[in-house]
Amino acid sequence: MGSNTDLHRRRTSAVPRGVSNSLAVYVDHAKNAELWDVEGRRYIDFASGISVLNIGHLHPRVVAAVERQIQQVAHACFQVTPYESYIALAERLNALAPGTTPKKSILFSTGAEAVENALKIARYHTRRSAVIAFDGAFHGRTLATMTLTGKVQPYKAGFGPLLPDVYHAPFPMAYHGVTPAMSLAAIEQLFKADVDPARVAAIIIEPVQGEGGFYVAPPEFLRGLRALCDRHGMVLIADEIQSGMARTGRMFAIEHAGVEPDLMTVAKSIGGGLPLSAVVGKAEIMDAPPAGGLGGTYAGSPVACAAALAVLDVIAEERLIERAQQLGAKLGARLKTLQAKYAAIGEVRGLGAMVAMELVKNGNAEQPDAELTRALVQAAARHGLIILSCGVNGNVIRFLTPLTISDALLAEGLDRLDAAFAEVTHAPAAAAATA
Repeated sequence: MGSNTDLHRRRTSAVPRGVSNSLAVYVDHAKNAELWDVEGRRYIDFASGISVLNIGHLHPRVVAAVERQIQQVAHACFQVTPYESYIALAERLNALAPGTTPKKSILFSTGAEAVENALKIARYHTRRSAVIAFDGAFHGRTLATMTLTGKVQPYKAGFGPLLPDVYHAPFPMAYHGVTPAMSLAAIEQLFKADVDPARVAAIIIEPVQGEGGFYVAPPEFLRGLRALCDRHGMVLIADEIQSGMARTGRMFAIEHAGVEPDLMTVAKSIGGGLPLSAVVGKAEIMDAPPAGGLGGTYAGSPVACAAALAVLDVIAEERLIERAQQLGAKLGARLKTLQAKYAAIGEVRGLGAMVAMELVKNGNAEQPDAELTRALVQAAARHGLIILSCGVNGNVIRFLTPLTISDALLAEGLDRLDAAFAEVTHAPAAAAATA
């Protein structure tokens, strides 16, 4: 197979630069919260493939379900010859969705597909065109979803013109002085200056921003959006692609606010490592588009559906919602200890096991330290730890450990983080960490 260096040379020659890599570490195999590169080096995985592996790499229940399904049928196209696993998964998602309103679900392959189709459904239902999203949002890289995404570099620059009739409002961020009242007032200002609310089909929001920096939408803000949408006849879309599937200590993050969205997008960890996504929503709204208006050749693959049903079983049987709460408490406590030690950590925040730390200069929230953040990601890899950066300013480290990680492995990973921090800040680490 070759070394990391050999593979990176081949990758540079064969794959366009638009597909970036955080690390030049080429994985050979993985198990639960650990992976090994092609040179045999072991890493602790605090990234989970960007929140795709809430139940860890290659959970035995998922592997067994996939093996059984692949021996029966790998593909049939639900629109041609449907199959039970698609229906069974839709039924389970409908039952898990927040609120008491009857629900329906449609399956796709990627998160961006789910968001695109949620927009289509909202537009058809309301017969309106405009959409409001938020600064710092990430909803995907397709034409519509990159328009919704609230970050120009590298997602929008040079790819215009973008989808028309999309507006952005500030996301509430206490660390940066943006209150829920200020964000709601900004939306009202949009209605005065930019778009008639009678033309707005939907407001889409991540209850916890992902790529934007793991800022948590306060419950009162989400309740305010619900009231605003009800007042103006808009569809409230919760993007739970990164925050869903038990990550925040609830099945879906918006449950913390007691809010029932009209539509919800789900992806990433639902498939346990296989491509799968869904739009789950109120039955009346979901039934708005006509037959043939929605779908996709690979949407709701029988193999991915089998994996997802196993994922839901694992979440329930291994009590991963409760485990997310425990992990979040342990992560937060240890990161607070590191914050007291390393002045560059401006804030530690999160919800459940969706936790982040923001790195700044001089203790100033308005002086992001993207350079240190990049250096820390690379140093962590040298110490055998995989972490991810995020944030509009590229100065946030996000932690997405598998919810199945052991306490011992979590502690080992955090020791390695301490050692990496010591390396890039030239401070003594609490204990040496080696790969």
